[in-house]
Amino acid sequence: MDLAFLHPLYEHPGPWASVYVDTSRHTEDTPHERHLAAMAVSRELSGQGADEETCRAVREALEELQHSSEPHGRAVFARAGEVVLDPPLTRAPDGNSAYWAPLPHTAPLLELAGEDTVCIVGYVDRKGADFELRSAFGPQDAGSVAGRQYPIHRTRSTDWSERHFQLRVENTWEHNAAEIADALAVCQEETQADLLILVGDDRERRTVHDRLPKRLHDRVVEAPHGTGSRLLQEDVEQARAAHVRQRAERELERFLAARDPGDDGRAGAVEGVPALVEAAREHRIDELLIRPDGPDAHREVWIGEDPDQLAVRRTDLKILGEQHSWPARADDALIRSAVATGAPAISVTPATGQAVAAGPGQSEEAEREVPVGGLGALLRWK
Repeated sequence: MDLAFLHPLYEHPGPWASVYVDTSRHTEDTPHERHLAAMAVSRELSGQGADEETCRAVREALEELQHSSEPHGRAVFARAGEVVLDPPLTRAPDGNSAYWAPLPHTAPLLELAGEDTVCIVGYVDRKGADFELRSAFGPQDAGSVAGRQYPIHRTRSTDWSERHFQLRVENTWEHNAAEIADALAVCQEETQADLLILVGDDRERRTVHDRLPKRLHDRVVEAPHGTGSRLLQEDVEQARAAHVRQRAERELERFLAARDPGDDGRAGAVEGVPALVEAAREHRIDELLIRPDGPDAHREVWIGEDPDQLAVRRTDLKILGEQHSWPARADDALIRSAVATGAPAISVTPATGQAVAAGPGQSEEAEREVPVGGLGALLRWK
């Protein structure tokens, strides 16, 4: 997940209100329910020590969602009576939550707003195709392409003239498949879609698939159910979820391979709070890996005013010359450091639910707990 959009959160000191609200429920009572939720969140923040102006800013921001049709939810980050950032979520949170802390609680965004697989669904037939862009926020029309309309259908006759006609039909199919593949490649380039899902008869899907540029072959999935099937939506969501899981698995495999020291004696990955704090202070985090259910994610560390001012113990910051310090969650402190150095972050939860190759002397069950404690990083050495 590219964390650049979080920069505004670290341009001002805290404390911060961080709120996650579920907007996935839509009924006649929704406006009233969201009004009650806004009041409850405001009271929760006030109970945690938030100032009245910030509580009011959050409450007003949530009140504006009373009639929103957002399918999942919204995060709201506020300080000093002002909402600084309110990104939409790509997954619904498990209920509403509110936090008042020295740093914004951004770690949940890795699962609730990250890795939204954008895909193009191509509804293919012999005459052309319709394209639909799918994301967590629903489908959008992405254009269409029409090929040659005649001849399309073959006959059963063995007469020479009919066989010649059938050859023309074959040529039409091949021509149309090539045009569809070209248009689909252009659509992918314009939208930067992560995944292409082909819907249609087996032969039509395969013919288009074969004519796509090689650079796209590993992004293509052929849906087993066709247009009109009630199972097609499930096919699309399963393909999108599989894409997220496979990326997390690849990053976790990179992490596992990099933990052992190389020829130069240096490891390319670390885990555990002390090692990560040291890497963050030295600007060596290349990618942050977080397993939110890990015990280290909410472990307390100490932070200073700047992103690279963090330590396991408060006295360590004083030794480094930092006069002002505050306690913070380890995951949020490390995300702040990653934002400052341009490092991405990823939740490895989709991968840790799968069996991961065990290392020497380790069981598969143990390897599912990587990174140890729930926090790890791939390192940069320069």
